[in-house]
Amino acid sequence: MKTLSIGTYRRLMQCSTRRGAISVLALDHRNNLRTAMRPDSPQSVTDAELIAFKQQVIGVLSPVATAVLLDAEFGAAQCVVSGSLPGNIGQLVAIEATGYTGDPLARQSQILPDWSVAKISRMGASSVKMLVYYHPDAAAALEMEALVKKVADDCAHYDMPLFLEPLSYSLDPEKKQLAPDEKRYVVIETARRLTPLGATVLKAEFPVDIKSVPNEQDWLQACYELTAASLIPWVLLSASVDYEVFLRQVVAACSAGAAGVAVGRAVWKEAVSLKDVERLRFLVDTARGRMERITELVDAMGRSWNEYYAAPEVPSDWYKRYEGV
Repeated sequence: MKTLSIGTYRRLMQCSTRRGAISVLALDHRNNLRTAMRPDSPQSVTDAELIAFKQQVIGVLSPVATAVLLDAEFGAAQCVVSGSLPGNIGQLVAIEATGYTGDPLARQSQILPDWSVAKISRMGASSVKMLVYYHPDAAAALEMEALVKKVADDCAHYDMPLFLEPLSYSLDPEKKQLAPDEKRYVVIETARRLTPLGATVLKAEFPVDIKSVPNEQDWLQACYELTAASLIPWVLLSASVDYEVFLRQVVAACSAGAAGVAVGRAVWKEAVSLKDVERLRFLVDTARGRMERITELVDAMGRSWNEYYAAPEVPSDWYKRYEGV
């Protein structure tokens, strides 16, 4: 069992329930949120509209999550200063730029320009989140592994937990989606390759193509394989599936060892097409109940991150040896 620094330990506590389960409300969406809000003209969605949407969703739903995930550009600071994000709820802040560069078959993620782990720490956030496009057999795999290691080292320097979110993609130019067998291989092998590099929590895709594999016992077995492959606690991404489907995935994942979830559109996606009073009514009457149910479910079933990490020993003179930055 790895011993965390006091800063990392404290910040991870801020993002979880008392027993160590994690229920993150994800709203770090940028360009894809513009598209969802105005499919025919995403470029017409203003920055102010994005910020207002995020503030409203965070204001209603964050009290029933353990933490929220926001981006630097349109949410992280804005939701703090507006009071939308309560002070007792953890905050993950994305470090990556939206999208990817390079060949679509060798995708490269990048850090948002003029943004860093140091700045995320200084703004008072609880954790860093990093999305990386990754396929273990891609030409860019080693480069992406090096980037993960660098960000993880920076997080260790600043006592910041790192939530690592690898997103898979197809290496076949004729196919946009991974084949079902390849999906399972890629998600599990990604956990095996990336979790030794220093991240604190893995944000994992569901390892099964549920349209091709409807048997939930197969889902469970794949999630057990993912738990065995990951050296760190993992939480399940919702990946925009419908809410009821996501609940079934959560049960399989947590039954097989997941520590919780990071859920976005499965909870709030209908809100993007609603306006004013209708949007608020949906958030209060429907989305909040969804988020609350998910948090209760992972707290009851999820594996505690304390099974992976120990608190540091704290002798009376601990502060003398505590390294500053």
